[in-house]
Amino acid sequence: MAAIRQHQFEEALAERKARLMEYLAKDPRKALFVPEDIHDAVYSYVRTGGKTLRPCLLLLSCGAVGGDERSALPAAMAVELFHTWTMVHDDIMDRDEFRRGHPTVHEDFRRRAAGRNGYTPDEAKHYGVSIGIMTAEVQHGWAISLMSEMYDPEKQNADVVIKLIRHLETDILLALVGGQTVDIQNSKVPIESLKEEDVLDVLWRKTGALIQYSGMAGAMIGLNTDDTNHPLVKAVGTFTSECGVAFQLKDDILGIVGDEKKLGKPVGSDIKEGKRTAILTHAFQQASQPERNVLLNVVGNTDALDKDVQEVKELLQALGGVAHAEALAARRIETAMMNLDILPASNHRDLLASWAEYLIGRTY
Repeated sequence: MAAIRQHQFEEALAERKARLMEYLAKDPRKALFVPEDIHDAVYSYVRTGGKTLRPCLLLLSCGAVGGDERSALPAAMAVELFHTWTMVHDDIMDRDEFRRGHPTVHEDFRRRAAGRNGYTPDEAKHYGVSIGIMTAEVQHGWAISLMSEMYDPEKQNADVVIKLIRHLETDILLALVGGQTVDIQNSKVPIESLKEEDVLDVLWRKTGALIQYSGMAGAMIGLNTDDTNHPLVKAVGTFTSECGVAFQLKDDILGIVGDEKKLGKPVGSDIKEGKRTAILTHAFQQASQPERNVLLNVVGNTDALDKDVQEVKELLQALGGVAHAEALAARRIETAMMNLDILPASNHRDLLASWAEYLIGRTY
């Protein structure tokens, strides 16, 4: 299978992102996002330069099975907005202050409220969180509304649209919520008692499920079928499911060895939060008792000093945790690629292969 050169792939990605933003800009609903704080918050993450990997994946999957990408634009933008509202909630739960180099929604509006007359620090914090919750609700509703607009009685089977909305609002939503809940619970589970397969299951729920959905949705739209057992839909689904786990593994790696300026958030924040990753579980198994003591004292300690976090970052690398996660991600991508062989040879198929390679080769 031919690999698209990186610059060609990035051009293809940028072209589709521009198409998505143009589509969104024409949506008349933006006039309903009032007052100004809600309008600014709803568009906040959309404007700060996300990679739009999920909607582009949906469009590429549609084209890879012979479909017209234009018919999938509403669903692609819906997936991006669906992903966006989950990020807003995730940032609140993780108490993150930055995303993509900018203040998170709840932190941005805490600061805005703090600069206004009459807000105490606690009131400003509550206002920021409240805006974040309401913003996510608007984005969630907007996503489903966009998905419903995909129906065209002359071109699109209504059963396809219904199936996609139902799947998104039940299976995918519950996978995300379940994964986030277990992720929070795991931060208090002793490191030594956590199995790697449990960690990987959380990765799939939190990240892989929506990425798999993006690919399957694109294929179903392109084929105009609601049959999730269609050979091409299943192939794309397996491909994207494996890629989804690899994507999150790479995110965890960048959380240890990435460049803060490129990531737009502090490297090592996962350590303070006590996030359970394949990197941590593997490193802990390889560690001596003194090294385990260091991990136990720092991981999950929100008051840990920068030098202690740095020591843990170096320890996770020295004990092979990062290399282990890189190998896991590479194997997932290798397995994923096998499923592309069933798709007809095309530029779209080659772009899907490059999309997978990009996931584990990226630096942010």
